[in-house]
Amino acid sequence: MSHRYWPLRGLRICTPRLELRLPDGELLDELAAVAADGVHAPDRMPFTVPWTDGEPDEVGRATYQHVLGTIAGWTVQEWHLSLAVLHEGKVVGRQDVIGREFGVRREVLTGSWLGLPHQGQGIGTEMRAAALHLAFEGLGARYAVSEATTDNAGSLGVSRRLGYEPDGLQIQVIRGAATTMQRLRLDRAGWEKHRSTDVTVAGLDACRADFGV
Repeated sequence: MSHRYWPLRGLRICTPRLELRLPDGELLDELAAVAADGVHAPDRMPFTVPWTDGEPDEVGRATYQHVLGTIAGWTVQEWHLSLAVLHEGKVVGRQDVIGREFGVRREVLTGSWLGLPHQGQGIGTEMRAAALHLAFEGLGARYAVSEATTDNAGSLGVSRRLGYEPDGLQIQVIRGAATTMQRLRLDRAGWEKHRSTDVTVAGLDACRADFGV
């Protein structure tokens, strides 16, 4: 299929178990349904923006619209790559890679979520490793940053396994309450020590300029 006007549609990142790609209409419906079915316990809020608050249909619709918004708002100076994560051919979650003036700063921010039935299987670590491979190996990043609430053991564990180092604390207001966030940073040397050798990237050359490199 030709992706003449949006070559990012042809980008594929693969690991032994996963495929990450920009969702088309059918996959976006699947992604929205996974979000609607729940990604965390209702008494917790692991995200700085509480996008999972609401009825399931509202959450699914908001997810659908948000991904479309990342495409519509894409610029070389500020881009937001929102990838569907497929396991055994089914969408299980979402992995985001965000760049702001990436051509100059060479730094990405990552964020992700998994549907509740797919958690605790190592998928979160594998999909973040795929995103880091794209950033460091594919795009020449110098740094990757992330953040999580200090009680989000799952996200913090993924960061630790992949070599991130603590980068200070900050306070965010989530659901009207002060919440302590742990910032994390991974440099190229740290990534080299912990990198996965089982990641392949296809379709990047056609869209490299869209990332500002």
